[in-house]
Amino acid sequence: MVMILQLARQLNLTSMRTKAKTPLAYKVVIAVLIWPALLLFRRRWRGRPNIPATGGFVVAANHVSNLDFLPVVHLLAIWAGPPKVLVKESLMRLPVVGWLLRGSGFIPVKRGTAQAASSLGKATKALEKGHCVLVYPEGTITKDPQLWPMRGRPGAVRLALDAGVPLIPLAHWGAQKLLPPSAKFPRLFPPTKVSIVVGPAVDLSDLAGLEDRAEAARLGTVRLMAAITALEAELRQAAPPTEPFNQFAKVEP
Repeated sequence: MVMILQLARQLNLTSMRTKAKTPLAYKVVIAVLIWPALLLFRRRWRGRPNIPATGGFVVAANHVSNLDFLPVVHLLAIWAGPPKVLVKESLMRLPVVGWLLRGSGFIPVKRGTAQAASSLGKATKALEKGHCVLVYPEGTITKDPQLWPMRGRPGAVRLALDAGVPLIPLAHWGAQKLLPPSAKFPRLFPPTKVSIVVGPAVDLSDLAGLEDRAEAARLGTVRLMAAITALEAELRQAAPPTEPFNQFAKVEP
């Protein structure tokens, strides 16, 4: 209970980055969803100096479990203020959950439609206001057999380039033990150790002036996923595959 109250007090503070108070719905989200991270996870966080002290920035994280957003949002809420999160549009249509996500300022994404570009526009405005925007560049839980990061989508890099803000890689490991990708129910006890490391900003300076924006986003995404993979390898103390899993490869009939 003491830890929960401490977290609530921290989130009630006006954000040093945006000078805006935490929305009521977001406080509800924190109370209902994030505080269980205090009970379900034993945290090990590193890399706080890599979080920008002022201004907006994009955080790009690996994705290994349907519950890994709990420790990631928990860390960002403490270190950077409540982040804006790009989430699947279908979640916004769920009863109660949709209201909470919309009220928290989460940004719906419907890939493969005109709305996808609109989502990036909303995220860019949030960055211009000084918010942290969390993106899962793989777009889904990794399909790599050993749960290494796959090839990424270019949205996170496009956001960083368009808004002219830092792109921060983040890797975590352990949440998959609480809820494996194929599992329907979590393993609640004992608490799961989750390690998170925040890396230095990915250097995109040489890509900002490229006329071919698609090529700039592609090159930046390769760098981003390599940075996330290197951080995960550090956490796992293991060597990643020489080539990332290609989720975009066509399956032969």
